[in-house]
Amino acid sequence: MPALDLTRVLPEARIAELPNPYFGKVRDCYDLPDRGEGAQRILISSDRISAFDRILTSIPWKGQVLTQMARWWFDRTGDIAPNHVVAYPDPNVVIGRRVEILPVEIVVRGYLAGTTGTSVLTMYNNGVRQMYGHTLPDGLRANQALPTPIITPTSKAFDGGHDEPLDAAGIVANGLLTAAQWEEVSATALALFARGQQVAEDRGLILVDTKYEFGLDAEGRILLADEIHTPDSSRYWRAASYAQAFEEGTRPASFDKDVIRSWVAARCDPYADPIPEIPADMIATTSAAYVEAYETITGQTFVPDTTGVSPLDRVRQNLSPWFI
Repeated sequence: MPALDLTRVLPEARIAELPNPYFGKVRDCYDLPDRGEGAQRILISSDRISAFDRILTSIPWKGQVLTQMARWWFDRTGDIAPNHVVAYPDPNVVIGRRVEILPVEIVVRGYLAGTTGTSVLTMYNNGVRQMYGHTLPDGLRANQALPTPIITPTSKAFDGGHDEPLDAAGIVANGLLTAAQWEEVSATALALFARGQQVAEDRGLILVDTKYEFGLDAEGRILLADEIHTPDSSRYWRAASYAQAFEEGTRPASFDKDVIRSWVAARCDPYADPIPEIPADMIATTSAAYVEAYETITGQTFVPDTTGVSPLDRVRQNLSPWFI
């Protein structure tokens, strides 16, 4: 495919004609009035990239890649978990059933990996062996496969604050979820992760870890929301690179936002220091990594939507039927 136009960026989607805005780290959302079809929400995937609880920069085409890859996965996991999807009016947009997001972010990990403060590798390297309700043995090495995938839940920081580690007992004891809800979301998350790992293996990849978000709809059903198995919510490695990298004690080749996350972490304390300016070549490399991830996982060619004067202009046009 021809080179992507890296000047077409959607850093934000602030649209005054849409009601009840909520702006997250990556998505700009609007709650729609109930028109007899149930409460719905517009979720617009911007090109912002988030890590370490901060916005790092914007990556061209990232929002379209995320929306279309999540769409591909939602279509292939509906037999495991019902999801929030109603319609896709634009390549960067999903209309979803409005759900009350559960206050627990479910992270499933298959390997001792990660760079953030709540990752199992960071905690393990700091001498922690009991974490998230699990006890890990001594002697594990960075990027080693865990005996079995584990769930490492964190509190959902709705106000932009830091996510905090949780365990199953604390989740239930503190009333974040009922015992039945925890049983359902944990079993569903492990089943989704197993499906994701199998698809990744078939594509020559390793799904290392991923996060899932669940919410309650108006009828009290638990629905899978947000996104699934995208480069933003998941860590992928190239399977062919794993054995040698593990032997040498280096990080396997990846094509997810770990590329830029590792670049930042190597140059500052990303939780405390100013984020250094990210160079254009790193932004281009990260954009290409997102596109490659989409094409490798889905087996489909990424087709950029270049209509409209700008991405925001196109989004506005496609969402005009929902203007108040």
